[in-house]
Amino acid sequence: MSLRAALRTKRCVSGLLSQLPSCSSHVRPRAPAVLVSQQRNNSTSPKIKVDFDQSTGVAIMQMQSPPVNSLSLDFLTELCISVEKLEMDKSCRGLIITSSQPKVFSAGLDIMEMYGKSPERCGEFWKAVQEMWLKIYGSNMVTIAAINGSSPAGGCLMAMTCDYRIMADNPRYSIGLNETQLGIVAPFWFKDTMTNTVGHRTTEMALELGLLYSSSEALKIGLVDQLVPEDQVLTTATETMTKWLAIPDHARQLSKSMMRKPTIDKLTSNREADIKNFVSFITKDSIQKSLRMYLEMLKKRRG
Repeated sequence: MSLRAALRTKRCVSGLLSQLPSCSSHVRPRAPAVLVSQQRNNSTSPKIKVDFDQSTGVAIMQMQSPPVNSLSLDFLTELCISVEKLEMDKSCRGLIITSSQPKVFSAGLDIMEMYGKSPERCGEFWKAVQEMWLKIYGSNMVTIAAINGSSPAGGCLMAMTCDYRIMADNPRYSIGLNETQLGIVAPFWFKDTMTNTVGHRTTEMALELGLLYSSSEALKIGLVDQLVPEDQVLTTATETMTKWLAIPDHARQLSKSMMRKPTIDKLTSNREADIKNFVSFITKDSIQKSLRMYLEMLKKRRG
């Protein structure tokens, strides 16, 4: 990876994170068009909005947790409930995940969920992160990420869980697993997901350097599958979904399971150990100090 990409990583980390506040076998006949809006509310306002078009069997999930769709415990819980409900509805065959926030898909894990929290709370949070990954990565639905903004760290992980990724062609937007830039190590299942997506050597470089890729660079390495003008991301995702749904569900689902099951099984069989490892790591004095220094830097930057 070029020095230019590494330098961009540092600039993008400072710029974006400074905003942080702290299925059947065949196509079935369709009923008359009905658009069902579902909102999950675990706090004062819904963080996830789901619009399900029963005539097409496609749901559009909008992340709407300002300012940057940080993955907090409440956010993840709400998202998982929404995905689970869609998964249980056999008339829902496809899911498009996008953001209602300008310029950002998701900024990743909420730092405030990892700083100054009890081990029990940290464990609960990490279990929710695992659950998000398991539900989307192993979903029987066709899943498409409509990436209409930057997507670092956990936001990149969420995008990679999907079957297909469409990103806005904007040089200001970036995507990647940049955890090492904050002194955090991406766990094995983050690594495995990226390796499955872009290959071993590219993942090795990306994780060790904490690289963020521009949209064009992400397309070049296969981190995203398609670039389109920003105002066409969602419409392109909808059009692409039609092509995926033309494949018989049983054949597509079995093929997907064949490709992803080993990676999923690796986490499910080591889930408790992974939670313990995360809690042990994130509660270390040295890591808490790094997070505190970073938060203080953000506070000073805001004035």
